[in-house]
Formats: sequence, structure tokens, C-alpha cells
Amino acid sequence: MNIDAMPDDDVPRDVMDKLALELRRGVIVLACLSQLDEPRYGYALLQRMAELGMEIDQGTLYPLLRRLEEQGLLAEEWNVEGTRPRKYYRLTAMGHRARNALLAQWTELSAVLERLFTENTGGRDGSD
Repeated sequence: MNIDAMPDDDVPRDVMDKLALELRRGVIVLACLSQLDEPRYGYALLQRMAELGMEIDQGTLYPLLRRLEEQGLLAEEWNVEGTRPRKYYRLTAMGHRARNALLAQWTELSAVLERLFTENTGGRDGSD
């Protein structure tokens, strides 16, 4: 998500940065879970997410992966083939269920927000 592309001319940059960060934090777990049907190691996940427009700092991703593993949503596998060992993460059965539940909540929230903005602005962009 490119914050520079957002129409925020009247909002101070530091305020907009903080708001955008809060919004991203709310979806980062679901975004990660969406990419772990197949095993991936951390750096490959970072690259994949960036390719799809969701850049995540390593200092955010790796603690998140460890926390999701501790919660039983991810399993780890070490691959020692190749030049160096890599820890791969994949969804567990509970991780699949959690991802599906979060996706359902996200879909519902998106629909609610769409209704809120449509009814509040009459379909306009709300910039008045």
C-alpha cells in the first residue's frame, strides 16, 4: 500500500502515517495467513507480500510468525537442503480455520464500511 498515492493534502503527513499504520496492523495477520497454504520461508513470504502490494518489515514479520506458531496457527519445518537451512511455515488445520473465520469477518466488515460510506456520502467520496 503506497501512502504517497493517498489523497491526504489536508492531513498532516505524521497523522496520516500513524493512521495508515494502524489500518495495516489490523490486516497483517490475515494477509500472512492468506499466503501460507503452501510452506514458505520468511524471506520468500516477505517478497511475495511485497509483490502483491503489502510490504512488511522483517522486524514485524518474524515476531508475527513466531507468535502465530505459538498460537498453533502455523507449523514450522526446517529444510536443510541447499546452501543454508531455512525454516518454512505453513498453516495448521487450526490456522486454516482461523484464516477462514478472519476472512469472513473481513468480508463482513468491508461490506459494513461500504454501506457506511455509501449512506453517509450518498455515493460521493466524502471530501466536502
